[in-house]
Amino acid sequence: MVNAPIVAIALAPLVAWRVYSRIRRLTTRQRSRTWRHRTTLVFFPLLVLMLGLGALFSPMALLALAVGLAAGVGLGNIGIRKTTFEQVGEEFYFTPHARIGAVVALLFIGRMGWRAWEWYMSDGAIAHQDFARSPLTLGVFGILAGYYMTYAVGLLRWRKRSALPALQQG
Repeated sequence: MVNAPIVAIALAPLVAWRVYSRIRRLTTRQRSRTWRHRTTLVFFPLLVLMLGLGALFSPMALLALAVGLAAGVGLGNIGIRKTTFEQVGEEFYFTPHARIGAVVALLFIGRMGWRAWEWYMSDGAIAHQDFARSPLTLGVFGILAGYYMTYAVGLLRWRKRSALPALQQG
C-alpha cells in the first residue's frame, strides 16, 4: 500500500503548477474564444444545480450557495467593468482585472485545500457527500460560479457589441 504522505508530497508540485498556471491565466491577456465562454455558461449552471440538489435538505448550505452566487455575480460585474478589451483585426483579446480573478481563484483553491486537509486528517472519516454539503464550501463555490458565469456573459456581450459595427460597415 502506498503511503499517503508520500503521494501528497509527490502531487504537491503538480498541484502548485496548476494553481500557478490558472492564476496566471486569470491575470494576463487572453484571446477571447466564444466556445469557451459558452461552455462556462453550460458547465457552471449544471454544477450549481447538482450541488444545490445534493444540499436540498440543508437550508443553510442552500442559503450559502445563493449568497455566494450573488457575491460572485457582483464580483463578476466589477471584474468585467475593470477588464481591458481589444480587437486586433478579426481577433478579440481581453485582460482580466488581476486582483479580482486571483482572489476568487485563491479563495476556492484555499477552501478545497482545507477540505482535503480535513479529510486527510480524519483518515477518510468525512464522507465525500459531506464535502459538498458544507455551507462554507458551497458559499465559496457560489462565488466562483457566479463570477465565472457573469464574466462569460460580459465577454459574450462585448464580442457581440464589437462585431456589430463591423457587420454594419460591410
